[in-house]
Amino acid sequence: MNQLKRPAHARREITTADSAAGSLKNATNPKDCGGELSGEPIRAFRRKGAASLTLAAGIGALVLAMPGGEAHADNSYTAKVHTDSLNVRSTAGPDTPIVGSLRSGDVVTVTDELLGWLKVENASTSGWVAGYYLKKTNGSPASAVISSSSVKTSAQTQAASSGSSTVSEGSKALVTANSVIIRSGPGKKYELLGSANRKDAVTVLENQNGWSRIKTSYGAYGWVSSQYLQGGGAAKAKAAVQKQKAIHVSTAAAQSPKADTSEIKSGSLQGKLIVLDPGHGGNDPGTVGTTYGMVEQELNLQTALYVRDYLVSRGARVELTRTGSGERPSLASRAQLSGSLGADAFVSIHYNSSLSASSNGTIVCFYSESKDLGLARAIEAPLKDGTGIRNNGLAFGNFKVIRENSVPSVLLELGFLSNPSDEATASSADYQRNAAKAIADGLQLYFSK
Repeated sequence: MNQLKRPAHARREITTADSAAGSLKNATNPKDCGGELSGEPIRAFRRKGAASLTLAAGIGALVLAMPGGEAHADNSYTAKVHTDSLNVRSTAGPDTPIVGSLRSGDVVTVTDELLGWLKVENASTSGWVAGYYLKKTNGSPASAVISSSSVKTSAQTQAASSGSSTVSEGSKALVTANSVIIRSGPGKKYELLGSANRKDAVTVLENQNGWSRIKTSYGAYGWVSSQYLQGGGAAKAKAAVQKQKAIHVSTAAAQSPKADTSEIKSGSLQGKLIVLDPGHGGNDPGTVGTTYGMVEQELNLQTALYVRDYLVSRGARVELTRTGSGERPSLASRAQLSGSLGADAFVSIHYNSSLSASSNGTIVCFYSESKDLGLARAIEAPLKDGTGIRNNGLAFGNFKVIRENSVPSVLLELGFLSNPSDEATASSADYQRNAAKAIADGLQLYFSK
């Protein structure tokens, strides 16, 4: 189907580091929520590879080590540019000087890798580029097959200086950097699953060669560099608070009555102001489908526009946190918009991914029992009946855009792009319209009381 092709955009870059922020789309349980996590992000990337998958709360690889490619004796290899225009920078990082550019189809030699940035050269230019838009000449994702450069970003240096000795297995730890990339294995060659953010409490399950396998307070798993974790009493206290919050809210959700879709028509959206948040955007694509390469940020926006149309047709007023693929509002600005406008509800739209390709279905994530649960229940009911993708019900979601929102808020995961069936279904305009109608119905049901 023609919608399965990933569109190209002009001049793309990825802002990614093992200390950069992203969305944790890496839950192994389909009940885990995805989307952006707490913290102020510089977006990290999750590119899904066919070799592993796939959460996010969940999740392939931006820099996924895969067999194949034209490797040379010195471990360099050739790769091709797969975007209209790509900046070449003097050093790895999004804010370093631009020294040249590459165009779609240009072939380069990759000689080094640092946190998702690849050092490249050809006859016309040399420098560092965002690795997400390179593929090996055999079509597989560009991989880091050599040791990383000794160059460190300022975020790395900060995280390293704040880190302590490796936290022992079974202990609690706090993330010390602004955000830390979570990977599927103990090393940079493994796929990116998402990120954990500063002061997130995690449990260290295993340590291996400077990497720690962790479990977050909301049930997502993965590996992070041990230098970004710090144990001690503060970590234990924070973990206890986060766990108790998740248990309390999840229990409340389980005990709450199901919404009755027969009451949808008794509600009215006339004059209601709804803020729609198409997740990700700009140089943060969100999850990328493992079978057809669907890009989450584009699906989020397409679906949000359908929701807007349904809401407007029923008399609602709608504001979007972004209206184009090139926009990437901060999480704080997304969360604050609804309060500043005096909105009646906030809906963040995402698609999910998992380390298990069998994970599938929709999830409605909420944070506050008192503020958000009623809206979550109202939207869950029509989603369950009207999309053709399995419904996984409600889940606690510790996400900044809903946690720090002053109005009733939910974050929706509308299918797993790591699941071939979900991805194929979600790629169709029919599914997106059906999901959009279900969301509009849910909002109307919410305002029936």
